[in-house]
Amino acid sequence: MTTIPDPRDIIVAPVVSEKSYSVLDQNWYTFLVRPDANKTQIKIAIQQIFNVRVLTVNTANREGKRKRTRTGWGSARPPSGRW
Repeated sequence: MTTIPDPRDIIVAPVVSEKSYSVLDQNWYTFLVRPDANKTQIKIAIQQIFNVRVLTVNTANREGKRKRTRTGWGSARPPSGRW
């Protein structure tokens, strides 16, 4: 298995939204993770931090929203988790 130096470097923050709260009943949890992390690293990090057994890991890349600029429409960066 892949070893990672610190699992808290992989998991950035939990996602707090209405959709993430609605899937808690199904034992699905949503986290913002580093963009360069793969599913194996995410699985190991969750297991080490929360002492649980992870069955599957689903990932999704989110695009940035369109923002209005002086010269027209541009795109913003995707959410990075740096608040």
